Order: sequence, then structure tokens, then C-alpha cells
Amino acid sequence: MRSSPRHQAGVTFVELIAAIVIIAVASLGLMLAVSGAVGRSADPMIESQATAMARAYLEEISLAGFCDPEYDPDGDPGTGCRQECIASACANGCGGAAFSAEGGRSSFDDICDYNGLRDNGARDRRGIALAELAAYQIDVEVLDAGITLGDPALTADAGQVLRVEVRVDHAGLAAPITVSAYRANLE
Repeated sequence: MRSSPRHQAGVTFVELIAAIVIIAVASLGLMLAVSGAVGRSADPMIESQATAMARAYLEEISLAGFCDPEYDPDGDPGTGCRQECIASACANGCGGAAFSAEGGRSSFDDICDYNGLRDNGARDRRGIALAELAAYQIDVEVLDAGITLGDPALTADAGQVLRVEVRVDHAGLAAPITVSAYRANLE
């Protein structure tokens, strides 16, 4: 009678080592993918907060007057802003004094007062710092030259239109968030 060969159940040492190496490489790839996703998981929150801040600043600025209420070229309050500001809506005296001449953000009363505003950390309308948002940088620029809007055209060079840009930056953003809006003076 012939004896049948015995079949071994199991793996050889070489097969075991190869399986361990394959599992280790696959695990390393999975961990790198997960760590990359976890490392960027705060980005959407930072971007959302930056966008909300930019919109809040833009809304505050847009609600300010086009002309400085103290500007009174002919002694007749409420007249003259558009007619007098033929070169620039933000010229000294016409659309407001130079930036920060109002004595602080809480007293800004026209759009041009915001030109050049730079907050290191978000602040409310009264200028009070919001501690939770201290890592953000907010810059405001009011453009009052070279802008044309609509048909028939309103031009910034005739003191009729302004463009406000609010830029919010944070170390966790790939690029700053910028929002802008136009404001026309149709007086």
C-alpha cells in the first residue's frame, strides 16, 4: 500500500514575513491619508469664520453714510456731496477726513472713514476685540478712483461710486478671503 503525502496546513516563515510587510505598508498608507485629512479638518471652519467676518465688516461699512455728515460746503446741510466731490468721494472734507481722524471705529460715520482699517484680530463695531477671533487679520480698502458702475455709468472719479474691499487672513488659510461691494451716491 502506498502512503499518501501529508498536506501541511499553515504558512511558511517567508510567507508570514511577506504578509506582515504588506500589512505594514498598507497601514502606513492609510495612516498618512487619515493624518492628512485630520490636519486639514479645521480649514473649513477657519474659512467659514473668515467669510463670516468679512461679510460682517462689509455690512457694517455699507450701512455707513456715503458722505461725511459734517461735510457742509455751502452752509446748507445735506447738499453738495455728489456735486462737490467731482474728483474723489473720499477727498479730505468731502467724504470724510483721513483714516482714523474720527477718533476710533465707533465714531466712523461714512464709508471713507474705513479706508485703511487694519484689525489684528476681529473687533466689534465699538472696536472691542473678540478674543476667540484674535488669530485673524482684517484689512479694509475703499477705492474711490478708476471705478465705473452701470449704464449710464456712475464713476468714482465724479464722486458717484465707491468700491469697498474687505480682506480677512489667517495662518490656516491658503489665501485670504476677500469680499467686495459697490456703493453709489445718487443724491
